[in-house]
Amino acid sequence: MRYIYIALIVAFTALVLMFKVQNFETATVTFFSISITLPVALLLIGVYVLGVVSGGALLALLRSWVSGARARE
Repeated sequence: MRYIYIALIVAFTALVLMFKVQNFETATVTFFSISITLPVALLLIGVYVLGVVSGGALLALLRSWVSGARARE
């Protein structure tokens, strides 16, 4: 079973590296008056990380609201 996990990790890493190598084009993102130029792969990784962080924060907020509402009952 350990070898299956290792093979899955190696395959996933290879896919991520292939994605990064094939997406070296740059994209410019403008927010208000700030603009930044990044490779597409880095931009997608950054958007993914921001989504994970904001989704986790929203989930934690909702859980605290539910537990606070249950405590008042």
